[in-house]
Amino acid sequence: MVDDPRRARLNMEHLELALQTAGLGEFQYDVPGDFCIVSDRMAAITGGAAGYLPADGGRALLPRIHPDDLEDTLRQMLAGFEADDRYEVECRAAPRPDHGVVWLRVVGQRIRDARGEIQGVIGIVEDITARKLEEQQRHALMAEIDHRVKNVLATVQALAVQTAKRTSSMEGFLQTFLGRLKSMGSANELLTAARWRGAAIDHLVAAELGGLAPGQTRWEGPELFLTPRAANAVSLALHELATNALKYGALSVETGHVDVVWRAAPSGGFSLDWTESGGPVVAPPGRTGFGSTLLSQVTGRELNGHTRLDFPPTGARARLEAGAAAVVARPETVPDAPLGRAPEAAAGPAGPVSLAGARVLIVEDAALLAMELETGLSEAGAVVVGPAYELEEALALLDQPLDAAVLDANLNGLSVGPVADILAERGVPFVFATGYGDAGGAPSGFDAPVIRKPYDVTQVTAAVADLLAPRT
Repeated sequence: MVDDPRRARLNMEHLELALQTAGLGEFQYDVPGDFCIVSDRMAAITGGAAGYLPADGGRALLPRIHPDDLEDTLRQMLAGFEADDRYEVECRAAPRPDHGVVWLRVVGQRIRDARGEIQGVIGIVEDITARKLEEQQRHALMAEIDHRVKNVLATVQALAVQTAKRTSSMEGFLQTFLGRLKSMGSANELLTAARWRGAAIDHLVAAELGGLAPGQTRWEGPELFLTPRAANAVSLALHELATNALKYGALSVETGHVDVVWRAAPSGGFSLDWTESGGPVVAPPGRTGFGSTLLSQVTGRELNGHTRLDFPPTGARARLEAGAAAVVARPETVPDAPLGRAPEAAAGPAGPVSLAGARVLIVEDAALLAMELETGLSEAGAVVVGPAYELEEALALLDQPLDAAVLDANLNGLSVGPVADILAERGVPFVFATGYGDAGGAPSGFDAPVIRKPYDVTQVTAAVADLLAPRT
């Protein structure tokens, strides 16, 4: 029995060390004596005095709870006591002039004697303000993502409807709509890389014009970053202008040129001039298409400014003027300038593709996309293996004879790399169909074609046909 006091002292020291390390405050409420003991750490967290305090029938510590949270906190405490003599609540501490909002986690346990009589309550208090702020930020982020996704879906729906109204064939609709969709995707890749803080004008122009007609396009202007809304508007406007230039304007001939110049405006916004020269003689269009409507009515509103289109005989011209609200400060993270997108990226092959008898593995975790790929490849004559929606499913299908494969780069958070490794070892060619925006090459450095989402399934069938074509 000599060691019992020492053991008890050691236990108390260990408990004190654990509470101190965890940053927890503690309290005791003695029912018979009607007094409380509040630790210094709890007083620092909640405010109020530390030490031995009159309990006032158990009500002495209640003023340390935020008045707006007091009723709900008491309800939860009483419910916990009735259930198992224990409660755990989260609430705000009472306001203090020299402190911001403090969130508390309070855990209390009733103490009973051998006869079951309540002798008191012991408890701990934790400052969970940091966690609550993280939760609030996470909820705000999720709400923002939800808002953006709905905006994107609504915009895509509007683009589909407006494009369909102005095209007379399914082929024409797909080519025009997918081109516009890819333009939106290009802007969103830049915004995502900058954590949705802004996209540089020169990056938007490079993404649209960089791969169109080498030597025939030029752009210059100061470093300016646009809001997500303005970036999408400028990207779509540039796409419409470039599409028109390729079909009818300066980029439809080898002698034509397109110059894009932007300048910061004294008001805080900017102006951007698109000028075509050296192409066919231009006349105002006989009818107003969706592209012209988008530029004249939508782009200006999205930029808090206005747009102007002119069609002098020497070449089409456009001016976009934006208000100060369209421009943001330079983001902390700025991606490298993108590689230009080839003009045919949204279009399918020029003629029918035959994959007769080819055994093609589909690995895609999005069921709707997998179904579309399966339909497209089957219509081209391929024998589809799969689709595999998970990495394990894909690995299990590799023991079959295969002629080619279509691989999504990411399968529910797992890299498709193990599948690509085995296919490469076996000499089975494959193409990546991926939603990743990095234009620096195939995922994981594989020497394989890459088709970036959103895509037309005919692009995939054409890519597979190219993989299987005999090499000379």
